[in-house]
Amino acid sequence: MNKTRDFFEERPLPVFAVDPQTLRRRTRRDVLLSVAGVVAALAGAGESRRREWLLNRAIRIDDDVAEALYSPNRTVPAYPKSQITSLKNNYNGATPDPGYIPEWHLTIDGLASGVSVVLNIRSLMTGFSIHEQITRLVCVEGWSAVAWWAGVRFDDLLHAYPPISQAKWVRVESSVNLDASGRPDPYFMSLDLATARHPQTLLATHLSGQALTVEHGAPLRLLAPVKLGLKNVKAITKLTYVAEEPKDYWAQRGYSRYDGL
Repeated sequence: MNKTRDFFEERPLPVFAVDPQTLRRRTRRDVLLSVAGVVAALAGAGESRRREWLLNRAIRIDDDVAEALYSPNRTVPAYPKSQITSLKNNYNGATPDPGYIPEWHLTIDGLASGVSVVLNIRSLMTGFSIHEQITRLVCVEGWSAVAWWAGVRFDDLLHAYPPISQAKWVRVESSVNLDASGRPDPYFMSLDLATARHPQTLLATHLSGQALTVEHGAPLRLLAPVKLGLKNVKAITKLTYVAEEPKDYWAQRGYSRYDGL
């Protein structure tokens, strides 16, 4: 049976319920506003080291609160196709040359089996059910876009290839990522397995009914709408399951590590 047959045909989308945890979200927002107020009050004091410590502390509080409030039952809103907007090509550096695509494969390490698994795009497309959703991608730079995605649920991959029992994180990598000058600049990101198992987290293969283009992470990218866009790695080449939180490209540069919405 061809699991992808007719799945791009127009049809009603499933309705995702949004868990109305207003009080919990408001509590998080109040904490962040309080911390931001303290930082602002000290901003003119000339205590640069103190300000840096406070800013880092604010980021850690944001991460800790977001992680504590995470719920697999809280989904982001789904939209009708009439509300789809354009999606920017927002590679951190230069857009890779498409020459990598014919030989592309996904390597998975840290499995309970003790061996590595290597998959190509055909084995992913034919070996798993394809799911679609129209959700908003939110960028840390302040813009967002509503897009129609399709792909494999990360949770389905986890069930097919179980990670080691002590795993709590997955390191998501793109070896084909480039810096702004076009030099190799591998991108790596930490993702908690709770988010990987979220029902709206996809290993996306399609955008707007078409296979992903290089600009949007062909042939496979992460789509985790409960995270900021910087966590949504394009052109994934490797997944590694680990017990301890792995290094993160932007966290190493002083940014948030959890990046939850």
